[in-house]
Amino acid sequence: MMSTTTPLIDRLHQELNYPLLTLKTLNNFLQENELTVLFFTEDATRFAESNDVAIVLPELASVFPEMKPAVIARDDEKKLQSMYGFTSWPALVFMRRDKYLNAITGIQDWSHYLTEIKQILSSQSSRPKSIGIPVVSH
Repeated sequence: MMSTTTPLIDRLHQELNYPLLTLKTLNNFLQENELTVLFFTEDATRFAESNDVAIVLPELASVFPEMKPAVIARDDEKKLQSMYGFTSWPALVFMRRDKYLNAITGIQDWSHYLTEIKQILSSQSSRPKSIGIPVVSH
């Protein structure tokens, strides 16, 4: 299994005990928790904002204690990305049990996070946006 690549991201599961979820463990986690936020980091050396989100996520979890955070294992991120329809990294995917609510990508202003997450957590589930199928012409 790949490392999550940076101390700031590793801290989330090593010190703060956020589960590190794989394709095999994701469904059980979603079933056991009413509201969750899944952190997709990608390669934090390529996507430096992943470290910023790793710093903000525990603060968001304290403001929204009803939301259980988890980190998605690097080996399974690409496979799960298509299920949740986001196209940029890092991503926070919000779920109600196994139902998709929405996603926030990149690093945001604190006030934007607060407004957006409050709205997301009170929303109805929806279908993830399709990332589409690339069209190749020959």
